[in-house]
Amino acid sequence: MRPADKSRSLTAKHPIRVWRRPCWAASRFDLGSGAPHILAMAILKIARMGHPVLTGRANEVADPTAPEIRRLVADMIETMEDSDGAGLAAPQVHVPLRIVVFQAPEERTDPGPPESERFDHTAPLTVLINPVVDVMTSELEGGWEGCLSVPGLRGWVERPLHVRYRGVDTAGAPIARTARGFHARVVQHECDHLEGILYPARMRDLSKLMFESEAHHWVAGEAARGRE
Repeated sequence: MRPADKSRSLTAKHPIRVWRRPCWAASRFDLGSGAPHILAMAILKIARMGHPVLTGRANEVADPTAPEIRRLVADMIETMEDSDGAGLAAPQVHVPLRIVVFQAPEERTDPGPPESERFDHTAPLTVLINPVVDVMTSELEGGWEGCLSVPGLRGWVERPLHVRYRGVDTAGAPIARTARGFHARVVQHECDHLEGILYPARMRDLSKLMFESEAHHWVAGEAARGRE
């Protein structure tokens, strides 16, 4: 694993770009100040469970405003959206740096708490560099999780319901938010990647780890138990 200050060589060597398209960098996400410019985004190859890049602690980013970091972030966003993911961490695209991108839209949040208690239950498309997550409660909430690095599987994971997170964006501006529900789950899941942790390691009951194609058996079983 290479030091964070060598991120230029990391982003140049490790990601495998599948296809490219020119687009306006500022049209979907503000990667920094200044006039919009043409940026060629790329779909990056995603590392799968078992690859060493997913098992170690990622390195701090020395300069979040560096051009190579902005380029990596743009490619990560493009890759996440192309894969229909809610989040993506840099180690998942073979770059061991502490960067995550995520979004927690309203339609994917759990309906639980009332509006006044949701603490920004949705998150816009967010870039978080060198993130720190603080758990705000011992209360856990269970939910099904999937991962682009563990394709085809789903698992039931219990995580703290309420967290606070902070970091910086590609302009070096600070970000600090409080999150609950799906928002909190996405942040914790993605930041786990920066510590070399995949969601199956967080599961308490591996009988609830299953292929997506077989999930209907679990649903049918739960329905049957509910009728008893």
